[in-house]
Amino acid sequence: MSFLAPILEAVAPSVIGGISNGILGGAIGANNAFNTGLQIQSMIAQDQLNLQSTVFDEAMNQQAENMREINTLQDVAMQQRKADDGITKKFIESITQ
Repeated sequence: MSFLAPILEAVAPSVIGGISNGILGGAIGANNAFNTGLQIQSMIAQDQLNLQSTVFDEAMNQQAENMREINTLQDVAMQQRKADDGITKKFIESITQ
């Protein structure tokens, strides 16, 4: 049995190295899976932000369009008041002559 000791001493580092390489490989695989999960979460979050940004932009565009319409209506109302004032002045002038 004394011949087994040198054999075990020769084989032990490779067995231990193989186990340690296996553990290291497993840890690297787990780390890669974790990083992939983080990347997926990041992509989902970015997609949600993009959607929110698009919805916000559309809402702001609609609000701007509404404000343009309101301004146009106010301008038309002001022109109508000016025209009414002119007509009233002409009517008053015609009565006073």
